[in-house]
Amino acid sequence: MTDLVTFGETMLRLSPPEGTRLETTQEFDVRVGGAESNVAVAGASLGLDSVWLSKLPRSPLGRRVTHELRAHGVRTGVAWDDADDARLGTYYLEPGGEPRGTNVVYDRAGSAVTTATPPELPLTVLGDATAFHTTGITPALSATAAETTAAVLERAAEAGVRTSFDVNYRSKLWSHEEARATLTELFEHVDTLFVARRDAEAVLDREGEPVEVAHGLATDFGFDTVVITRGDRGALALHGDEVFEQPVYEADTLDAIGTGDAFVGGYLSRRCLGGGVAGALEWGAAAASLKRTIAGDLAVVTREEVERVIQEGEGGISR
Repeated sequence: MTDLVTFGETMLRLSPPEGTRLETTQEFDVRVGGAESNVAVAGASLGLDSVWLSKLPRSPLGRRVTHELRAHGVRTGVAWDDADDARLGTYYLEPGGEPRGTNVVYDRAGSAVTTATPPELPLTVLGDATAFHTTGITPALSATAAETTAAVLERAAEAGVRTSFDVNYRSKLWSHEEARATLTELFEHVDTLFVARRDAEAVLDREGEPVEVAHGLATDFGFDTVVITRGDRGALALHGDEVFEQPVYEADTLDAIGTGDAFVGGYLSRRCLGGGVAGALEWGAAAASLKRTIAGDLAVVTREEVERVIQEGEGGISR
């Protein structure tokens, strides 16, 4: 039986050495990363049978992605694009401290996944799956990707799979207004919503205290669970009539990219394994803290490490 299925784009990440600018670097560190595959890797690392669905060019770059994900225990359900101009999206990450900051440059327009359609994907895997997850990044890539995201979410819901969605807004892909119009149409088939507090305000036009925002979203869209992340203030979840709060676990940050995906992966792992919302928040927070100590986008962590962080840290609050 499949525990977790995800759908989305995965890219190659190219980074110059720390302190080096993109326009002067002589070398790049190459990693694989994408929100949905990051979640799948976190799940596989924590004991889930994880499957990632996508479309890739049939090329060395496309194979690089599947080899990497399979090495971390993720099963890949890929539609291969044989076109001569098929391409894999890339992004360039230039790390920098203040006042320069870290900069991300995307080169992903027209990537293979932007043309993915439901008949191309092995959606039969949803027939025995426990959970399905995707993010707001995928429908931002193209009109076709938005239609396919909607269709896969609907297919998962019809199969009785627990569905989750992370708003995961990217300003370099679309505007707040475009995101709001598209994402709210998808919410009909979403059971659990993950949203950063800043995205709840800017994208979903929800102001107020997190508990108030969570109640409003659950009421308006029928979510079973709403999880609001609040940066260094931790996370809050509304499940039914119960509210749970979870602080962050402190970490030395080597690489913050992928922290949110690690949180989602940890949360979904605990839920798929039968845990409640409070325990899922703990796993999510612990996985996120561990990810910050790991270079690259992927949370390659163990269940023992997650449990150790929880045991040595502060617990959540249920009220």
